Amino acid sequence: MDGRISPLKGAIFSVMGESVPQGDGRLTRSVVLVGMMGAGKTAIGRALAAQLGADMRDSDAEIVTSAQLTIAEIFDKYGEPFFREKEGQVIARLLEGPPCILSTGGGAWLSEGNRKMLTEQACVVWLEADLDLLWSRVKHKSHRPLLRTANPKDTLAQLLEDRFPAYAMAPHRVHVQPHWSIDQTAAEVMSILVNAGAVVSEARAQ
Repeated sequence: MDGRISPLKGAIFSVMGESVPQGDGRLTRSVVLVGMMGAGKTAIGRALAAQLGADMRDSDAEIVTSAQLTIAEIFDKYGEPFFREKEGQVIARLLEGPPCILSTGGGAWLSEGNRKMLTEQACVVWLEADLDLLWSRVKHKSHRPLLRTANPKDTLAQLLEDRFPAYAMAPHRVHVQPHWSIDQTAAEVMSILVNAGAVVSEARAQ
């Protein structure tokens, strides 16, 4: 995902015999995107937020803004346990606000406490992506502290293997395909949100 937002103009999603025109929906609760680094959580989150007129929040970005340090600097200075503690606090604060699209860091869903909090208060969608796709998107990025190893692709593969059982607990999933555009992936997620009742048409809500 390159981060560009292309509106899904004219798309219509059907749920239980009723159609919800894209651009005419609203969130009934927050939507949380989980998954590995490189899965496209931020890009897809931005596309969904643009379509729904909702706020897009990113838990990693919120932590960086609060700490005035990069994620890598936080890891180096305070360690991963400290980061995970702050991550949980930031997610809890964001969920207390109005419904939004929330992109989380790759490790956020691993915490049992975070999983409970997220599933109780939001609609959670796992953006599942295969190793080759993930690697193609992160191999040139230098801000991933967990990949600062002698063989980052092997490290990524191990992270994916280790995290898969936790990700598989997510209530909803979209298996991202390498040839999909941001629009196509966002449309798949939107269809799930409509069927889950997390997005309803303005006409039905009135």
